[in-house]
Amino acid sequence: MAAKNDYYTILGVGREASETEIKKAYRKLAMDHHPDRNQNNKAAEERFKEISEAYEALSNPQKRRDYDLYGHRMDRAGFEGFRDFGDVFGDIFSDFFGFSTRGGQRSERGADLRYNLEISLEEAAFGYETKINIPRMETCSECNGRGTEGGTEPATCPNCRGSGQVRFQQGFFTISRTCSKCHGEGRIITHPCNKCRGARKIKRERTLSIKVPPGVETGTRLKSTGDGEAGAHGGHAGDLYVVIIVRDHPVFTRDGNDIYCESPIGLAQAALGTEIEVPTLDGGKTDLKIPDGTQSGTTFRLKGKGIPNIRGYGKGDQIVRVIVQIPSKLNARQRDLLEEYAKISGEEISSGKGFFKKMKETIKI
Repeated sequence: MAAKNDYYTILGVGREASETEIKKAYRKLAMDHHPDRNQNNKAAEERFKEISEAYEALSNPQKRRDYDLYGHRMDRAGFEGFRDFGDVFGDIFSDFFGFSTRGGQRSERGADLRYNLEISLEEAAFGYETKINIPRMETCSECNGRGTEGGTEPATCPNCRGSGQVRFQQGFFTISRTCSKCHGEGRIITHPCNKCRGARKIKRERTLSIKVPPGVETGTRLKSTGDGEAGAHGGHAGDLYVVIIVRDHPVFTRDGNDIYCESPIGLAQAALGTEIEVPTLDGGKTDLKIPDGTQSGTTFRLKGKGIPNIRGYGKGDQIVRVIVQIPSKLNARQRDLLEEYAKISGEEISSGKGFFKKMKETIKI
């Protein structure tokens, strides 16, 4: 696997850069490499993901501190392997890097949560606010996360005598391993809390208000910091990620920030020209001028009637595709007039095929 690029290098800032400088660099790069501006460009898409990953790490003070200390090893898999190395070499490793792997209750960040939120195309276009119910693990309010019954404290682990580690000799080396009885905490709960039964957390359902900004699309992730599950031993709570799913619309389809719809017109309207009303996404209607001689499938653009850009850079357009409708039945007067028109135009209609049947075969929609 190829090594990851340095996050500071990706954003083009120094390690001493302020939050404002990091945000400014990210916005410029994200705008240049956004998939909407680089359609069908796989390299730009990958670059955009890399920029977003770097910004997510460096814009969070805690994650930035971890990255400055451990680099890309700050992720869970890498850090666990890093910690196992310390178990073998004990005091030398922990003293050198400035933290202890023995008998401590190292704080742990809570788990992130995901919630899929389904909304309409109108809500995606104009913004939306709603409430959602999130089941999550929270710190027990009875024992404040200690896991013990009121007035009691955890007891020293008899297996490791409070060190959190058990040591044994192997040749010239003294090997340390995490205590299996207390799981490295150095203490065990002998009188568990009646509410959480020693788990330190309880499951609760919270109602949260979510604001969906205008311009979101399916796959957009909204981050609610600290609304994930509670951390352990004083660790920060995780985050909640609300993933947007936009329902299909009966009239409009979306492509980027543009929306498309179809509008039927009659044969005479297409030939002679007219003005029609077309629906808009805000629930209203707008006038559209159809010039004479318009062919079926012709498209017209209504400026600014599409979806707002999620970052505030203008709005898309509404594209209207007109479909010329051929009547399936004619009365005698209509047929006489059209046969006269065909005669004047020099059109051959004596092949046995009706005029409108020939028209339907000619106009492919």
